[in-house]
Amino acid sequence: MDGCSFTVARGSVTGIMGPNGAGKSTLLEVLSGSLAPQRGAIKYEGVDIAGCGPTKAARMGIVRTFQIARVLGRLPVIENVMVAAQGQRGENPLKAVFWPRAWEPQESQLRNEAMELIRWVGLHTHVDQPAASLSGGQRRLLEIARALMAHPKVLLLDEPTAGVFPETSRLIADRVRDVAKQGVTVLMIAHNMSLLASLADDVVVMSEGKVLIRGSLDFVRANEQVKRAYLGVAGPVQKPAVTPPMGS
Repeated sequence: MDGCSFTVARGSVTGIMGPNGAGKSTLLEVLSGSLAPQRGAIKYEGVDIAGCGPTKAARMGIVRTFQIARVLGRLPVIENVMVAAQGQRGENPLKAVFWPRAWEPQESQLRNEAMELIRWVGLHTHVDQPAASLSGGQRRLLEIARALMAHPKVLLLDEPTAGVFPETSRLIADRVRDVAKQGVTVLMIAHNMSLLASLADDVVVMSEGKVLIRGSLDFVRANEQVKRAYLGVAGPVQKPAVTPPMGS
């Protein structure tokens, strides 16, 4: 990353585009706390959270999915979702053994919440099946349900529709749209132009770790710098062009 700086509005959907090696996934690693930047700051609700670690980031409400869906293959679908819930009392060994009344009501509540999310993403017929039995598209839906189980304020999505059937892609788009309507801020890496056109309030295009340009999808697609970056044509990177700011 090199001078990659931009702001996002609360409750917005921001698309992240760029050719391979542009730094998109690295950006999500930094934002999710998995990777500490060598310099600069990440301001979240007025606080610099650079290098805070993924556990702390998740507790603050920053949750992500991955380019290749990560599931706990041997565990049932419902347990894959429930594992993301914050502050589970049953995780305390002493309470789990000696004070079941301290965690059993919460366990029941979390199971009900997980079931609702599983139904919401269309995986209700797979509740008790091991996650390893799911298709690639179903695993992406499972990841989204698991991320939402953590009650995120910011949801980071890395290629959420890559390699999935069009029907599943449309379902994922619908669910991301629903999440944003509930006030969750979404940053989404995507090459799917139809997905970006239907979801993104604006788009950030990256190249060589920098923000190349930002604006509406039509605006960035027509930009000559973007065309050069995607076609691999050599040329100096100019000062990033932007449309009027949306707010922070």
